Amino acid sequence: MELSEEELRLLEQMERALVEEDPKLASTLRGTSFQRAARRRMVLGGVILVVGVALLIAAVLIGENQVVRTVMGVLGFVVMLGGAILALTSARSPGHPVSPKVRASGRSGFGVVDGGRAHRPRRQRSGSPFMERMEERWRRRRERGF
Repeated sequence: MELSEEELRLLEQMERALVEEDPKLASTLRGTSFQRAARRRMVLGGVILVVGVALLIAAVLIGENQVVRTVMGVLGFVVMLGGAILALTSARSPGHPVSPKVRASGRSGFGVVDGGRAHRPRRQRSGSPFMERMEERWRRRRERGF
């Protein structure tokens, strides 16, 4: 259900007032600080991954003691695995819970304050699951009134 022009205008006024009154809260609601933190975790995970690979290579190159090589190799693998998990989990979720409705619509945070662009619904990809396509068809039928 779309909002009327009057409702959109009131929503825009309320959002602008929030930004003027408490810009830090507005930034948090937009998710920019969460995205920045997720990007930092991703970079940190990449650095840890590289350190783990370096430990694995060093374990292979060390020719002295078999026990030292094994311990260093296992340690390198664990460090590498931890870095990969950190990088991949921060890439999937930007650090804050998003409701399924917002994730499905592709929107996050404020829409009016971010330039007043009208958000168009994204077209479903051919690889989307069957139930999502059926729900989208049902939603379109209800909007048309059929």
